[in-house]
Amino acid sequence: MGQTFSEKIFALKAGRDVTAGEVVTVSPDYLLSHDNAAAIIQEFNKLGIKHVKSSQKIVIILDHVVPASTEEYAQNHKLIREFVASQKLPNFFDINCGICHQVFSEKGFALPGKLILGSDSHTTSYGAFGAFAAGIGRSEVASLWATDEIWLRVPETIKIELEGRLPPGVYAKDIILKIIGEQGADKANYKAVEFTGKAAEDISLSSRLTMANMAAELGAKNGYFTPNDETIDFLKERKKEDYQIVSSDADARFEEVIQADVSSLEPQVACPHTVDNVKPVSDVAGTKFHQALIGTCTNGRLEDLKIAAAILKGKKIHPSVRVLVIPASQETYLLSMKEGIMEIFSEAGCVLLNPGCGPCLGAHQGILAPGEVALSTANRNFRGRMGSRDSEIYLASPATVASSSIKGEISDPRKFL
Repeated sequence: MGQTFSEKIFALKAGRDVTAGEVVTVSPDYLLSHDNAAAIIQEFNKLGIKHVKSSQKIVIILDHVVPASTEEYAQNHKLIREFVASQKLPNFFDINCGICHQVFSEKGFALPGKLILGSDSHTTSYGAFGAFAAGIGRSEVASLWATDEIWLRVPETIKIELEGRLPPGVYAKDIILKIIGEQGADKANYKAVEFTGKAAEDISLSSRLTMANMAAELGAKNGYFTPNDETIDFLKERKKEDYQIVSSDADARFEEVIQADVSSLEPQVACPHTVDNVKPVSDVAGTKFHQALIGTCTNGRLEDLKIAAAILKGKKIHPSVRVLVIPASQETYLLSMKEGIMEIFSEAGCVLLNPGCGPCLGAHQGILAPGEVALSTANRNFRGRMGSRDSEIYLASPATVASSSIKGEISDPRKFL
């Protein structure tokens, strides 16, 4: 019997053959944290250890509340900067860089065949590069800083075979929302998800990042794609070290195989207040909203901004809505400026914000008031996620958000192509 991707990765790290369900002690290749590094530092200090074990593996990227919006956030950032300096950590990215998952990818840490752990649930994003990437708790990160070891359970794997070709106006965000809606938010709890099939092979790296990111909303520990040529090309000038591509064997044992044909898929919308409350756009068309968000670690890359800008070009957003645009990174911001994308957004009436998480976590930059409704390209729509617990959040693709912003109500983007 062959092995799954996850079994192979854990076998490499454990130095022996392993099977799904085993608990193994491993050392990650990279360990990510962001603004919550302040809390991790406090936990680390309680251990009574003066120095981290493997400084070169630690990556800290400030992104959640940048620039700091309160004295408390400013103090947290100060604590992190002082810790980085005292520990001589080489991989620190301050408030001018962007969202951690995009920056981590652009800077060449997300590599095929690597084991990556992070104090953020959407660390699953790096499965787009063929890595095993999983979110863990803050206390676990503090322990890893001290010991460079952690025990993890080797997950079973669910294979999702994607076939067909996406119709115009339908995107990877719609695919993953459809899957989450059909399978449920707890479908893959402590399991790995492997995206395969002809349609998966054709999906761009940017779109793979969207789907791997939202594998967390299936409950998955990891969402994996076998690297394609675009992925390898992206890494040529960025990779921090050599890597090897690891893939599941043809005769590997999967817990379940789910087949999905994307050829007839229509745009999807996740409705309040859970990500698996998904409906086709035709069912919610006409729903009024007050604020739109185009960005986040899910859909803030250049490809996403281009899609939204193509719809908004030469048009104005509806006077009843406000639209926030947040590129996922400084690199993305600069590229979009050079291509005239930011000019299109500005002329349409959008508000352009600095790269970062912005209102996605409900801490600053456009939080919602009671009774307000948002349409967002983010990954979560839990009650209170973007501000008031009495607000509502709908999730959709950049195309759906852009087209809806013109009409002032949720609309089918295919009408704007």
